[in-house]
Formats: sequence, structure tokens, C-alpha cells
Amino acid sequence: MRPAILPRSPRSCYHFSMTTVEILYRFAAPPTEAVAFALANMRDVYGIRRIAIDSATRQLRVEFDATRLNAAAVARLVRLTGLQIEEELTLLPPQPAPAPAPAA
Repeated sequence: MRPAILPRSPRSCYHFSMTTVEILYRFAAPPTEAVAFALANMRDVYGIRRIAIDSATRQLRVEFDATRLNAAAVARLVRLTGLQIEEELTLLPPQPAPAPAPAA
């Protein structure tokens, strides 16, 4: 009797290394049902890894494979869903201002 072949785990489905990048957008209005479905379908695009929407802060976070897509392509995909993007936000926290040099 042959042993059963188990499906690969999602982590091992890629045979190469990938560069994962996240983009954070602020959107104008909460997504309609049609936009929400379109965003969910965007996960079917090869290279889109994860989509998270936060209606309270009006933010959309998209994780993608930078070896397959670039930021402009991701922004275009988001706009095609009908979601109105106000701006792209930075993921880096604000940096403190450098301390002034002591007088000698």
C-alpha cells in the first residue's frame, strides 16, 4: 500500500525566496459590499499575499511579493476595486529630532 501524499504547507509552495513588502493606504470612505468583494478577489492575484482593512482608522494594508509586483501595480489593483485611496502612509514610526550639538 502506498503512503498517502499530504499537500504541501502554504509556506513551502514557493521554490524560491521572495521579497515581502507591505503598503499602507488611507481610504476616503468605508468600502461598499461590492468593493469588499473586489478586495477579497484581489487576493487571487499572483503575488498578493495578504490584505487587511481597518474601517475604524480607514486604513488598508497590502502585503505583496516584490519579485512579482511593484507598488504602482498594487495601487492600480486597489483602485480597480473601486476603493478611493486618499494617500499612501509610511510604515516607519516618526523619528525623533536629533539633539543639538553641545556648545564647546
